[in-house]
Parts: sequence; C-alpha cells; structure tokens
Amino acid sequence: MYNLTKNQRVQVNFSVSINSRICCSILFLLLVLPAPNTYGSDDALTVGVFPRKGFKVAMQTFTPLADYLSKKLGRPVNLESAPNFQSFWAGVKERRYDLVHFNQYHYVRAHKFYAYDVIAKNEERGSSTISGALIVRVDRGINQVSDLKGRKILFGGGRMAMQSYIVASYLLQQAGLKRGDYLEEFASSPATAILSAHFGTASAAGSADINLHSPVIMDRIDTRKMKVLAKYKPMAHLPWAVKREMPEVLRDQLRGEMVDLVNSEEGRRVLHTAELTALRSANDEDFDEHRKIIETVLGEKY
Repeated sequence: MYNLTKNQRVQVNFSVSINSRICCSILFLLLVLPAPNTYGSDDALTVGVFPRKGFKVAMQTFTPLADYLSKKLGRPVNLESAPNFQSFWAGVKERRYDLVHFNQYHYVRAHKFYAYDVIAKNEERGSSTISGALIVRVDRGINQVSDLKGRKILFGGGRMAMQSYIVASYLLQQAGLKRGDYLEEFASSPATAILSAHFGTASAAGSADINLHSPVIMDRIDTRKMKVLAKYKPMAHLPWAVKREMPEVLRDQLRGEMVDLVNSEEGRRVLHTAELTALRSANDEDFDEHRKIIETVLGEKY
C-alpha cells in the first residue's frame, strides 16, 4: 500500500533496531537490578535456613531465633527451610528470603547473581572459622593424602558442599591428585561420610574437621579410631545474608540484634538451641579465600 524509497526503508529498519536494543536493555536492568525498597515498618520478614542437618532439625533449632528477632524488630519473622538443598536453592534463586543462612559457596553465588550481602557468620564451639578436611581411620595405612590414589572417597553432601567437597577436593589437588585418580562418591551428609569411613565402606571422608567431634558421631563410634589426614587453614564460618535492597537501618538493626545475642541470658538460650556459641559480624571480603578455592576446584569465578 505504501511504497518506501530505499533510504526510507533503511531509516525504518534503523529505528526498529534502536528501539529493540533499548527494550532489551530495559528488560536486562529489570531482571538484574534489585527490586525497589518495599519494606514497610510492619512487613513480615522471611528467614531461609539451608537444611544442613535436615529440614526438621533446621526448623527446630532456628525457630527460637526467628521468634526472638520478631520480638526485637517489632514485626513478624517467618522461618522457612526445605527438604533438600535443591529446593532450598530454588528459594534463593526466587529471592524468597529476606535473611538467609547458607554455606559459603551458596553465599558467593547468591552475592553475585541474586544480590545478597552478608551481615553475620556462625560461631560454633567458640570459633567463627571452619576448616575443610579429609578424615580416615588410623589403621588403614593411609598416612598422607597421596595414599588415597585409587581409593574411594565419600564426600558429605553434594558438589555445592563448601568444606566437605570443594575444600576437600582442593586438598586432594594440592597433593597432586586429580579427579579420576580416586573414586568420587557422595553421602547425604558429612556425618554419614565419616561413619562410612569408620565402618570401611569408604577409605576417606570429605568433611569439615569439627564434624568428627560432633555429638552425632561421638555417640556412634570411638573417634580415637579416626584421624584428620589433612585440613585446610581456618576460613570464615557459615554466613547469614540479606537482600541488597533491604534498607540500611533495618539491615543494621538485624545485624546488631544477631551479634548481641551472646550478651543476654535469653539470647544465649536462643544460641544454644541453634547449636551456636555466638553470631559474629561479617563482611563480603571475609569470603574472598573461598572464592579462590572455588575457582581452582570448579572453575567458577565469583
């Protein structure tokens, strides 16, 4: 119906191209940037806790913390966990949680891709650091990491387990062992991996060093028959992070209440139920060492 000249057609196509790029840029910004501040003074907060020791234990141990924060902040605080790590991580990706507790690998991914910023970290048994380790029986003739060549290693959790898999794999790499030099399998938890190494169904367990002396292990086996074959230097413990768009006043209030738990009898009861001795303030830089190890083992840069 309309006959356009060649120059007019070029102008139309150019305009369409520019408009398409503008629309794509706007869509990208909407997907990547945090949502506008929607935190009213009475709005509920959702706390997400990863199922480190299972869903039921997570809900039991952290419900008093959620109740305590609700009272201190003067707003509802709802606790959520998940039946498994995959479901929990789906909640992180959906940004369901205002305050979230997860492992160090979860955190650096969530910080980069889903706009979460750390405010605190665990202190357990008086230490706010934790070390990944390889654990073996003392009577298996395994005296150095290179002795694990050709043997089965059971890693507690999956490939997203910071201490039990990523750091443990780093220890193997530093000893000159690469994937394929040993049989790699996974247990449902670090405790299961340690028990398997004790009973001989695996030659070694990948776990945090502190798990060897946890009640669930010490109640089941004689830990004197086990040893830490190798462990990495202590690094920042499990983090707590908030959505980046959370107002600074609320973020500081949350951090303050969590860090102050250790200073009151009520707060110490909350910590005891959560199997913690304190919560300590933390910053993103505390997890730079984790980033280096993750890049070395998994090839992922955060």
